Amino acid sequence: MLEKRDFYINGQWVKPAKANDLNVINPANEEPCAVISLGSQDDTDAAVAAAKAAFEPWAMTPKGERLDLIKALLEEYKRRAGDMAEAISMEMGAPIDMARAAQTGAGIWHIQGFIDSFNDIAFETSPWPDAPSEKIIHEPIGVCAMITPWNWPMNQVTLKVIPALAVGCTVVLKPSEESPLSSIVFSEIVDAVGFPKGVFNMVNGDGIGVGSQLSCHPDVDMVSFTGSTRAGRLITKAAAETIKRVTLELGGKGANIIFADADEKAVVRGARHCFGNTGQSCNAPTRMLVERSRYNEAVEQAAAEAQKTVVNDPAQNGRHIGPVVNKLQFDKIQGLIEVGMSEARLVAGGLGRPEGLNRGYYVRPTVFADANNDMTIAREEVFGPVLTMIPFDSEEEAISITNDTVYGLTNYIQTQDTAKAGRVARRVRSGMVRINGTDSTHPSPFGGYKQSGNGREGGPWGLEDFLEVKHVTGLES
Repeated sequence: MLEKRDFYINGQWVKPAKANDLNVINPANEEPCAVISLGSQDDTDAAVAAAKAAFEPWAMTPKGERLDLIKALLEEYKRRAGDMAEAISMEMGAPIDMARAAQTGAGIWHIQGFIDSFNDIAFETSPWPDAPSEKIIHEPIGVCAMITPWNWPMNQVTLKVIPALAVGCTVVLKPSEESPLSSIVFSEIVDAVGFPKGVFNMVNGDGIGVGSQLSCHPDVDMVSFTGSTRAGRLITKAAAETIKRVTLELGGKGANIIFADADEKAVVRGARHCFGNTGQSCNAPTRMLVERSRYNEAVEQAAAEAQKTVVNDPAQNGRHIGPVVNKLQFDKIQGLIEVGMSEARLVAGGLGRPEGLNRGYYVRPTVFADANNDMTIAREEVFGPVLTMIPFDSEEEAISITNDTVYGLTNYIQTQDTAKAGRVARRVRSGMVRINGTDSTHPSPFGGYKQSGNGREGGPWGLEDFLEVKHVTGLES
């Protein structure tokens, strides 16, 4: 079993101030695969103090020098990609091929995206030609606490840490205690590159401990959090005492609107997306709204896709889904499936593990049909491979159902009518809209409306989140 108790503080690996061991459980077999330590207030204070001391010299470091270090980090990340994929697969159950391509690959894509976007950020401008002595200066906000989730570990770590470091902030990272091994590899990458001491720090801990300590710490200027809406509320309340900036990327209950004229692969594509990463994606299209004339056919297609979806050991190569991350999630999903069975029509999957899997937190890909938007299964974020299907009769009804949720992260539209797609895209209330399976090809803003959070991650928007705006008058040079 791996022993990974140390934290990365002020440019070195240090032992915890107090022993507080936690086993990291491999969700594929329910056995410990590593032991970490949960940090205490002393560890949090040490990391924040290091980041605070490093902030001014790092903020004053020339832009080009910071960028060179980010570029070096990208190369080291690529060199360690194999180690990263193995850590992610072991800690949260992503199938190894997916861990290599999508999970680890997301980090490469985001780091490169920030490198590409960085030169477009103007840190000082004179926007008024008739008043050249009036300047707008963008400055790093300061010490940033990053609290990241277990479901897409490197996707979220790189979306937070890289832009903060690039613009001149210093960082304290608290990864999820469920998936800490990948962030330990990431910290080793930072150390190998040679960032100045204190610029990046990493302390393991849970939300009640290190997470809460960072959220209310007087020397932390900003908290960037990805996770549940419930935890986002608690962090916002804790941060309010010191009026620090808080950006949140929270839950979702995305609608996938299948109009009658959608392409023939739309339903299967949507079901696969829902089941991908074992349903553990906040932007998953978990509500499939289908125009009534095509509804019965769509139910059959989605059920068939669920039955064809292979669930298997994440250590095995191939296209399959793995377990959910832990027993708590497994039990929650089973409970919601049971509720769904009392509300809607079960057409695939259901309770218990898939056949042949007696250990591990494996969930049967599940489809509910004949639901309505008042049902629990249509309103709560399951965070497992569970699809809820709802019929609709008109464009107006589809928009109404889509927007009838506390969330607003990502919605999906399937139609060959470009005018209809445009109308609907402009009316659904979400931070992102995907039409006919088209995803982003450029660094783009990731984030949502309503209780899906605030702020945006990715590209220039992600860099701007870590900057303050200063207006200076009478500056002649």
